[in-house]
Amino acid sequence: MLVHRRYLLKASAASLAAGALAMPVNAAPAAPLTSTLGRDATQYGVRANSPDDQTRALQRAIDEAARAQVPLALPPGIYRSGLLKLSTGSQLVGVRGATILKFTGGASQLSGEGADHIDLRGLTLDGGDIKLPNRRGLIHCTGAKDLRIRDCAIARSGFAGIWLEKVAGAVSGNMFTDIATTAIVSFDAQGLIVSQNTILGTRVNGIEILRSAIGDDGTMVIDNRIENIAAGPGGSGQFGNAINAFRAGNVIVRGNRIRNCDYSAVRGNSASNIQISGNSVSDVREVALYSEFAFEAAVIMGNTVDGAAVGVSVCNFNEGGRIAVVQGNILRNLRPKRPIGTAPDDDAGVGIYIEADASVTGNVIENAPSFGIVAGWGKYLRDVAITGNVVRNAFVGIGVSVMPGAGTALVSGNMISGAPRGAVVGLDHAKPVTPDLTNDGAQKYAQVSLSGNVVK
Repeated sequence: MLVHRRYLLKASAASLAAGALAMPVNAAPAAPLTSTLGRDATQYGVRANSPDDQTRALQRAIDEAARAQVPLALPPGIYRSGLLKLSTGSQLVGVRGATILKFTGGASQLSGEGADHIDLRGLTLDGGDIKLPNRRGLIHCTGAKDLRIRDCAIARSGFAGIWLEKVAGAVSGNMFTDIATTAIVSFDAQGLIVSQNTILGTRVNGIEILRSAIGDDGTMVIDNRIENIAAGPGGSGQFGNAINAFRAGNVIVRGNRIRNCDYSAVRGNSASNIQISGNSVSDVREVALYSEFAFEAAVIMGNTVDGAAVGVSVCNFNEGGRIAVVQGNILRNLRPKRPIGTAPDDDAGVGIYIEADASVTGNVIENAPSFGIVAGWGKYLRDVAITGNVVRNAFVGIGVSVMPGAGTALVSGNMISGAPRGAVVGLDHAKPVTPDLTNDGAQKYAQVSLSGNVVK
């Protein structure tokens, strides 16, 4: 039998009407939002906007919800509390920008030790500039698996914003402002992602990925916005960095926007197999992208740097620092001086500095007051290939160490424009000691192989 479309529509409408008539008039309304999220904190006596300290009631609510393995929902309002302890399964859910935990004092505001599956969402933590003990964060977690901290705001912490030790999980989509030391500190991570956070104003570093001994770490630091990082304690480079990886191997630093740092945008110290790629950097006052000391292998690729004392530095062959690819970066408007406190013989106004077992290719460098590219420091030069780069407006285009004991450098197929002291020049450490080696009749050095460079 042929069934007409109009008949089907009429039949469907009739069925819906019949169903609606069959519903009882006093049907239960939809469940409130808090019940869909889990337990409502107010059922445990927690009172929003009360002038009284809510620590005891909040702790009871946190404990009961964790035992029941359900989230604890905190409605909008201000909750004053001291230290709150998190246990396995603790999940605190607030309304972004409206659920505010005001810190009244203690070692931390939220702390979990050996507690897995913690989830903190939509909370604003106001530390009130109350001083915390050393090596503590407003959120402090140790020995945790599957930690999630997301869409929270952390402000005015008296030490770190978040402090993690031996943690696996993710810290994502959070906002940090006015942090006394570092926004996010991770020691000995077990598999961590730090992504899409906004960090505005810290006095030590932005993000620290640290290990107590050199080893594999694998933390991924991706797509964060980091600005206004001060070197409050001073020092010669350990402070004032947007992202600092120390002893941590296999760290990936990708796609971050970094601006206005007293020292480096990304600093890898004894961090082997570090990957620094696709970051946008401006207005940093020391080395923008750094791999230093006892490391093996660094990839620094596809970054833009506008304003730094040195664009890229891969150094300390004397400490075992070796193997690098520096490729496809744009480095411009280099600064002629480093910050006060660095070693007086540290170079500045340099696009790329490299020492050992490395390829430097396809980079564009413009406006370098000293050197576009430097290969080697005295005898510390080995097996460096500098090919296919464009260097514009540098005092010296490419400098290569020609000191006794220096190894081999290949300088080939580069475009060098506007280098008044010379396109390719031999160096004694930071001092040019030869005429332009690309000139006809210039002295040849066995360890420097030149070919196919275009000089304008």
